Amino acid sequence: MTSQSWTLINAEESLSLDSFSVKGIDISNAAKHCQIDYQLLRGGLREGLHLLTIDAGAIRVAILPERGMGLWKAWANDIEIGWNSPISGPVHPQWVPVSEPSGLGWLDGFDELLVRCGLYSNGAPEFDKAGQLVHPLHGHIANLPSHRLDVSIDPASGEITVCGIVDEKRFHFHKLRLTSTIRLRPEELAIDICDEVTNLSENPGNMQLLYHINLGPPIHSPDSELLLPVHQMAPRDEAAASDVNTWNQYRPPTEGAGEQVHFFDLLADQEGRTRVVLKGAGGNSGLSLCYNTKQLPCFSQWKNAAPQYDGYVTGLEPATNYPNPRSFESAQGRVVPLEAGQTRRFELQLMYHPDHQSLATAERAVESLAAISQPTLHTSPRPDWSATP
Repeated sequence: MTSQSWTLINAEESLSLDSFSVKGIDISNAAKHCQIDYQLLRGGLREGLHLLTIDAGAIRVAILPERGMGLWKAWANDIEIGWNSPISGPVHPQWVPVSEPSGLGWLDGFDELLVRCGLYSNGAPEFDKAGQLVHPLHGHIANLPSHRLDVSIDPASGEITVCGIVDEKRFHFHKLRLTSTIRLRPEELAIDICDEVTNLSENPGNMQLLYHINLGPPIHSPDSELLLPVHQMAPRDEAAASDVNTWNQYRPPTEGAGEQVHFFDLLADQEGRTRVVLKGAGGNSGLSLCYNTKQLPCFSQWKNAAPQYDGYVTGLEPATNYPNPRSFESAQGRVVPLEAGQTRRFELQLMYHPDHQSLATAERAVESLAAISQPTLHTSPRPDWSATP
């Protein structure tokens, strides 16, 4: 049977719907538990944003096409996956001053479960010798809108597919396109993401991409544990160096706690596949992140043990590079080259583990990768990994 498809945004044809809804029961028996809802948000900083909610039965995800196809939140078996940001978004990009002089304006809209950082730069703010901002924190892609958005349901399998296209261009400079495809399958507790980044220019270019995946309660909580197949680890700076021996553990929300970031080189199988697991307190639930280290060779762990209202959260961040200023990463060879017209693909999967058995299976997969070699844990920042030791 042919997939049923709908176009929600097509800028070339001046098409942009404000509402849309379809129930899978009207498509086929295989899709009977599926539903697609698209709505225009109103009020406050979310005014004018569209929210696309995809429900595949066991898992539901809310997508923000005007925020670079970010995943705002997800729900698995009615358990919310995400975090409680003090921003209380989602926030329309018109209220996010990405290029303000401090370089930190990106934080004004930060509250998603998954937000992309890039595409031209994705790390810390960078300034020229005169103190002028060159590259803002985490780049522009998260605050750029999709100009094409399509959704479809496969009547035979019930699989729901979302495809959005976002361009990041600057005249005389880069011309980059993100084509993001998100898939959900009935009764599977997984979100599959396949992103393609294309250099639209007739000249060679380059790019960076980081997936900022942010988790709070109930998955991330005191006594949660991060399981990684570590090849090498190093703290980003001296603040993180004090946490080297407890990097995989999480402390309770603490007033005045500063953030701590650790950088990793992870082990993978021969095809480059690796797995990261955040194990909930008690070991009865958790979340896996699977991706390919040949596509995303760098991994960062962000720990923010602030009080709940101030953003108690951890970030799991696979990337093409470490989130340093772009010029530093370029000097270390961690900027991805793109020939004219070339496309790079990036694939990852988020999977919720609802019980001890499912979580234990994921834990064994990490242990199998970790057994490849003994980890090297650096007690101080590596000068080739950290721009701010």
